[in-house]
Amino acid sequence: MITYHEALDIISKHPFKPKLGYLKLEEIDGHVLNEDLYADRDFPPLDRVTMDGISINYESFSNGQRSFEIEKTIGAGMPQSSLEDPSKCVQIMTGAMLPLNADTVIRYEDISIEDNIATINIETIKHRQNVHFKGEDKKQSDVVLSKGTVLGAPEMIIAASIGKPTLEVRLVPKAAIITTGDELVSIDEIPLDHQIRRSSNYGVQDLLKQWNIEAKQYHLKDNKELMMNELSSIISTVDLLVLTGGVSRGKFDFLPEVLEELGVVKHFHKVKQRPGKPFWFGTAPNGTTVFALPGNPVSTFACANVYIKHWLSTSLGISKQTIYVKLNQDIEFTPPLTYFLECRAEFSNSGELEATPFRGHGSGDFANMSQANGFVILPSDKSEFKKGEVYPYILYRKDF
Repeated sequence: MITYHEALDIISKHPFKPKLGYLKLEEIDGHVLNEDLYADRDFPPLDRVTMDGISINYESFSNGQRSFEIEKTIGAGMPQSSLEDPSKCVQIMTGAMLPLNADTVIRYEDISIEDNIATINIETIKHRQNVHFKGEDKKQSDVVLSKGTVLGAPEMIIAASIGKPTLEVRLVPKAAIITTGDELVSIDEIPLDHQIRRSSNYGVQDLLKQWNIEAKQYHLKDNKELMMNELSSIISTVDLLVLTGGVSRGKFDFLPEVLEELGVVKHFHKVKQRPGKPFWFGTAPNGTTVFALPGNPVSTFACANVYIKHWLSTSLGISKQTIYVKLNQDIEFTPPLTYFLECRAEFSNSGELEATPFRGHGSGDFANMSQANGFVILPSDKSEFKKGEVYPYILYRKDF
């Protein structure tokens, strides 16, 4: 068996090479940008007023003037005008262009207006206040989004503002999920005493969907010849194959043998971890990446969150910042294995991210997963983990 860190390192050395394509702006969420985006003009493109109020020439205020006749009123979307008389003011609205010969804006809350005279009721104002000046954020031709950025709502706003209805992105792999085992039946069937409904595959499918990967579902019985035929066909059509179950040492766990006979190169089988020790990883002759995960729901879910996500991030060039949490109780775990312990991480009143563990009854006990929001990663070189100690955290639910 290899260690958790060795498994991550091996997976990093076998990424897929993303194809490139163009997506519409409304389709880009979660994808990785594959081009630099440039400002098509200055940002902002005008001296933009940021408060409703009056615009004045600051020199008049500094010379002691406090009352100003309103020369005109302008709003957003109107062409730029001028303050013709520096002893007067322009009544102006948020988003409007600052008039020529004016350089400072005083908000309505700090003035009173009577008989077309605006009086400033505060003694201190700042020169050029309440104005977002042209080019203050970015100059024309500056990079506004860099290649490799993970795209989301803020990036949609930026792309739209520079007139980019489509963006070049790194496309995610085509995928398939295969469950194996004669004990498994579909979710719409009533299982017999010796059967259970297929469930792990739906968790994996949803995770892949969160990462923008659409995956087809298949199920294979514990029949070696059938597995050979079906797997050979499916592998030829996808970039990513995720199998659940059939990778342990049971007499009907044919998968490792079948994969070997199909020419899939095994990079490792079994990791010093709990849950998910029988985890298998390899590459098919056509380049398809194969993750064969243990069938128990918690094992499947943990391995998918830890390893498939790591593989995808590495392949797409996504730099992931590690989340750390503080244990809020003591934990004891004797086996010399990396332990992925289900927890619920929440921010305390002091602003620290604290983890409350849920210790279940093995990798088949999936009831706690709905209460937890991630896995704390406890290292294999310790057996006692004290309250207040800090460890890495794999977040699988977007609670914060």
